[in-house]
Amino acid sequence: MKKLIFLFAMSLLVLSACSDEKKAVESNQDSNQNSEQKEASHEGHAHDSGDIQEETASADVLPSFLDSQPENIRLVYQVAGQATEILEWIPCYCGCGESVGHKSNLNCFIQEKRKDGVIVWDDHGTRCLVCLEIAVQSAKMHKDGMSLKEIRQAIDDTYKEGYAKPTPTEMPA
Repeated sequence: MKKLIFLFAMSLLVLSACSDEKKAVESNQDSNQNSEQKEASHEGHAHDSGDIQEETASADVLPSFLDSQPENIRLVYQVAGQATEILEWIPCYCGCGESVGHKSNLNCFIQEKRKDGVIVWDDHGTRCLVCLEIAVQSAKMHKDGMSLKEIRQAIDDTYKEGYAKPTPTEMPA
């Protein structure tokens, strides 16, 4: 069942991302305009300390702030909850490192994973397509057998131009 949910979440996000990307390419003919659009997509993105955080007993229990979110966002949060060992090594390129102090893409979804299993969820990812895309792409690459270093390199290569400065994420060993 978890595999089906994972595949469904990735499919929905990839399809919606491809649709948005196609529209961006169609509406902007040269690469300068396309880069400007990618950066402008963060204008309505709330980057302050006003993120909602909520504790749950484990990664299997999603936070209530997701109740009003679309199913694909809830599914990405589910994936993030199961991929903490991956996402902690993957930077985010939405600007959250500078604006809210995130250290990796994991912090866009999970602020803290405690030793007793308690998860402190963060709602930042509900407002940012870049965060969602990076999480799904990373989890999919891991499922496809790529190492953490390979995933990190692929994400860095994909988002190095036209996006915000990455979070200060350590390289995997």
